[in-house]
Amino acid sequence: MSRDAAFYEFLLRMGDNTLILGHRVSEWCGHAPVLEEDIALANTALDLIGQTQMWLGLAAEVQGEGKTADDLAFLRDAWDFRNLLLVEMPNGDFGQTLMRQFLFDAWHVLQLRALTGSADERVAAIAAKAVKEATYHLERSAETVVGLGDGTEESHARMQAALDYLYPYVGEMFLSDTVDAALVEAGIAPDPASLRADYDDTLARVLGEATLTLPEARRARGGGRDGKMHTEHLGHLLTTMQWMQRAYPGATW
Repeated sequence: MSRDAAFYEFLLRMGDNTLILGHRVSEWCGHAPVLEEDIALANTALDLIGQTQMWLGLAAEVQGEGKTADDLAFLRDAWDFRNLLLVEMPNGDFGQTLMRQFLFDAWHVLQLRALTGSADERVAAIAAKAVKEATYHLERSAETVVGLGDGTEESHARMQAALDYLYPYVGEMFLSDTVDAALVEAGIAPDPASLRADYDDTLARVLGEATLTLPEARRARGGGRDGKMHTEHLGHLLTTMQWMQRAYPGATW
């Protein structure tokens, strides 16, 4: 794989993660348990979509086919997406949504911090802006996980169930392939495996405060970041997210 091809794949991975998670979180708008959470989740979704605009905008530029970030978001099929399986998981209840957010945020902050030192100035600039938002996202999701995990018997049980369900998807964040190898060699992005120790430390600290127990280690569920095996949930999400451009191709207003 050429360096340019690997770079494009990397940008899709970053942009698709924030796009799909941003859409998932936006599904809570008007449905959150309290008004404050409704507003907070909507703001989180807006942050993630804003980051998507930067990552996919750069991806379209690198691709060199005259496409835009919108084209990449709305006109690709499920097998062309490169997001982590974790972010396409259904919202479930409020606890599951915040557990998914925390598991992603803990990785996202580490990834973005590393990318601020990227040899590619465009990547470093996007990361420098996005890491400020991601740091706040992590603070908020971690506080909520602790509050619900160490809350009532009901909230604790729901948070433990959410962790048990979602944790098998965490391992995909740290898998490496030829794309990662090319980017590490070029100094553009870190080796995914190099982030694992700090990630585990964050989880141990927060989940300890939340009185939650990590499930026994199991084989990482992957296939999202290389597009080889998404879940059925992504197809349903894209049907909703892309319907306007699919129904009215090229529509402007």
